Amino acid sequence: MKHLHFMALFVLALVTLGAAENYLINGGQESQIIYRMVQKVEPAPGTQKLILSFVIPETFSSPTYNQTISSFQIDFTVPPSTREENTDDRGNKILRVTWNRPSRPVESIIQMVSRNRTGLQSLKTTAPFPLRDLKEDERVYLGSSKQVAATHPDIVALAKKLTAQSKTEFDAVQKILTFVVDHLHYVLVPQSYDALYSLSSGKGNCQNYSHLAAALMRAAGIPSRIVNGITLKEPYDVRLSNGTLTLRMAQGRHSWIEVFFPDLGWVPFDPQQTALYVSNRFIRVEVGVDNDETCNDGLIRWTQQQGVQGQPQYEEIITANLAADRVDLRAEKQNYGPRKMLFLPAVEASFTKPTAPPLPQAPAPQKPLASRSLRQMAFSEPYSQGNLEFPQNIDFGTTRGPAQKLESGQMEMRKNFMVETSEYVTTQGNQYAQTFILKNPVKLAKVGLVLHKFGGDGQLWVEIFRDDGHGKPGEYVATSDYLPVAQMKYAPGYDWFDFTFAADAPLLPEGRYWIALGFTGSPIINWFFTYGKPVGPEDGTRYKTLFDETWSRSLSYEFNYRIIGMATSE
Repeated sequence: MKHLHFMALFVLALVTLGAAENYLINGGQESQIIYRMVQKVEPAPGTQKLILSFVIPETFSSPTYNQTISSFQIDFTVPPSTREENTDDRGNKILRVTWNRPSRPVESIIQMVSRNRTGLQSLKTTAPFPLRDLKEDERVYLGSSKQVAATHPDIVALAKKLTAQSKTEFDAVQKILTFVVDHLHYVLVPQSYDALYSLSSGKGNCQNYSHLAAALMRAAGIPSRIVNGITLKEPYDVRLSNGTLTLRMAQGRHSWIEVFFPDLGWVPFDPQQTALYVSNRFIRVEVGVDNDETCNDGLIRWTQQQGVQGQPQYEEIITANLAADRVDLRAEKQNYGPRKMLFLPAVEASFTKPTAPPLPQAPAPQKPLASRSLRQMAFSEPYSQGNLEFPQNIDFGTTRGPAQKLESGQMEMRKNFMVETSEYVTTQGNQYAQTFILKNPVKLAKVGLVLHKFGGDGQLWVEIFRDDGHGKPGEYVATSDYLPVAQMKYAPGYDWFDFTFAADAPLLPEGRYWIALGFTGSPIINWFFTYGKPVGPEDGTRYKTLFDETWSRSLSYEFNYRIIGMATSE
């Protein structure tokens, strides 16, 4: 891959080094994906009709991301009564199959080959802002809807404020995306998915990121459409000047956007972390104005006998084998951009450097206070902190719904975007660590991790390290009591498992620390994580292999954890 050059006009002052997390990324990814999805639907008693909908993925090309679909086929273990295929107004090929009075479970088996390529060479765009002379099929994606309220006064006012000085489309898009990346933090199960909720709460999943980004862009006159598809869990590395960053998505349903540039066409963005591209771990399936419209893939409808209640049982399993996979990506951190990580290719364009106000500085690493000084303090205030939000005891493979009744009398359940975000953390080769920051001294009692036990035996524990002053684990502090794997009760999803410090509760002065998970034997344990860094700093999740002398490898997400103890009232 050629090394990229960067040409731009910059007119804003620089923010302090370290306050921005914009990364120019170059290189590419190319994979051959052998894809298989099995959907199992068990009809409820008294079902008169069962109707399943699927969207057939299409070959797609853009300046940065391309997918080529071949060998697509869909088979059913129970032959359907009818089968109908049509293309909707957005160009999606929809297959609807119906079973009359189904009496046993139906399996739908989707198989295909997708050759995906992400190429991050330098882009050049001269598209002006505001945009002019848009065609009708582009203007469709300027419209407002319940989920993308592009004409709401709050959305319009914010879009106008963000883009007031913009002269090019790229400049306007950069400023909107910088706001979205910093304003939202990821939660798997938000109360609502629309843009207004996203704006007011600052929370959301992939649908919220997509709806808010699309609403602000449409309010600014920039066509933006919602994309639904699948992401794969295969991680990939990006080389940085000071180490390696590993990026990873969960395997399952995902929502992102495509933005129209007159001189580039439709270009994909993942508003959680990437601009002008998505990785080749994305499989594009369906497009529309919002996620109410892009609901056909995975849609279940049914009718029941009068007076009979109940809903189908559902299970979805995705497997993907990367028969060929080439990754060559490098990124260079810039001194402008959002506080949270945002990756984009180099762009030849006129734009101002988007900036965000710096976060409050974390306490500097502290030298340990004298033991007598800490012991003299009164630790009398209950204390807890951490990344606490996660869906407790959820079976991700079977969770569906809620069911709703349509005006036609049919019942309906749509796909959801609840994905299992977790890392297998008891491999023989890797050790994982998560940072936490104390603003006051704490007497540590417990460290809780959100885990799922799949099996195995042995013991787990956590170790506490001070930060070395460079965002990595440094001096050893303490080790928790051992947690035998046999004592970890099995649950269908993820739950808190606490590691106690009963024998010798450490007294921790204020500063930055690290939790590192240790184990013996052969436990099979996953540790739940949240996309982005909702609680801690961007460099706050790390791992190392047996061959690493330092913790130079970082992760793009944040493990869910909690710190429990007693704080001083002084």
